[in-house]
Amino acid sequence: MKRFLASLLLGAALYSAPVMAQDGPLRIEITEGVIEPLPFAAPVFVPDTPAAAAQATQLTQVVAADLIGTGLFREITADAHIGTVSDFSAPIQYADWKAINAQALITGAVAVDGDKLTVRFRVWDVFSGAELGSGLQFVGSAEGWRRMAHKVADQVYSRITGEGGYFDSRVVFVSETGPKDDRRKRLAIMDYDGANVQYLTDSSSIVLAPRFSPNGKQVLYTSYESGFPHIHVLDVGLVQQRVLEQSEGTMSFAPRFAPDGRTVVFSLEQGGNTDLYALDLASGSRTRLTNAPSIETAPSFSPDGSQIVFESDRSGNQQLYVMPANGGEARRISFGQGRYGTPVWSPRGDLIAFTKQNNGRFHIGVMRVDGSEERLLTASFLDEGPTWAPNGRVIMFARETQGAAGRSALYSVDISGRNLRPVRTPDGGSDPSWSPLQD
Repeated sequence: MKRFLASLLLGAALYSAPVMAQDGPLRIEITEGVIEPLPFAAPVFVPDTPAAAAQATQLTQVVAADLIGTGLFREITADAHIGTVSDFSAPIQYADWKAINAQALITGAVAVDGDKLTVRFRVWDVFSGAELGSGLQFVGSAEGWRRMAHKVADQVYSRITGEGGYFDSRVVFVSETGPKDDRRKRLAIMDYDGANVQYLTDSSSIVLAPRFSPNGKQVLYTSYESGFPHIHVLDVGLVQQRVLEQSEGTMSFAPRFAPDGRTVVFSLEQGGNTDLYALDLASGSRTRLTNAPSIETAPSFSPDGSQIVFESDRSGNQQLYVMPANGGEARRISFGQGRYGTPVWSPRGDLIAFTKQNNGRFHIGVMRVDGSEERLLTASFLDEGPTWAPNGRVIMFARETQGAAGRSALYSVDISGRNLRPVRTPDGGSDPSWSPLQD
């Protein structure tokens, strides 16, 4: 097993030095650089019941696609397989898989009983001839087979990399249709890979900046339903929404939940001045966090809830600042050329993602929480609005193309900046917000 896990390190600068537990597997921290993808084989999962044949094929394909999409894995396709897996319990013929240079082997079985779907799977280290961990079983509805596939892929990913998975998650975003001068926008939700799109609002009013609650059951967003921007909250399961913050003569926007889900921080404009406020959801009481003539907006909590990063033009142009969650003195953390905005704290607490504008180009970048080690991951006519995957290793954002016919679309990139991929959606997309892993 150690030889297998260590092979991820060969020929790569994507990982820092591996840390080996005394009696456990290697844990490899993904940081930066390029890696030669690890070759794996995933024979179609065995159908344990006749009704499971089609779903076994589809489920195996989604598992493989999840792993390939990370840029860390390369599938050895079925046409190159020498061996077959027709019995989930049969011994693995390692020589057959070594011969095609598969380093990992994923086997599984699928059973369908009415609306009940059962998936069993195992992960094998081909070169050491050992199983990675022990086999697992997931049980759910046949309708939810894609989610079962994501759960399997999360386990495979975690066992090989030592990192948490992110496939069994969803993204809420603004779905966009129509030309730039008459763009129609509505909230939509989808699986992380763009599948299963559902619309949460209609396009009768402009909606912006949806943000998931920590439990993934609610979404904050800004709506122009009243003619002015005000914060709404929507229950995802019931698809019911209500106004959360709407004071006469004010505009509220850029909301975000605290990690405990009990507080919302947002921007409030009144009398020509924009500051940050915190709203206690239980009592409805509002606390002012900043008091400056500048524009303070786009707040994001640290994972422990103790600090807030935000953007402000108090220095003359947009820069990033960090302050205590209850307000107080803020310290500037961005000092590069250009303007910085839309900061988002990583779920791991180690990085802050941001949008940067410099020399007519837009970038998605990351920096340490003290502003050091800034790295730009993308560059285009317009990249903006980063959001973190639950494991803090992938960022999704919106990219708009140039010109009157330009279109906004969603993309993802890992923190190395080497694995930039489009996220396929039926229409244009912007303002993504990644959910935590589903329960």
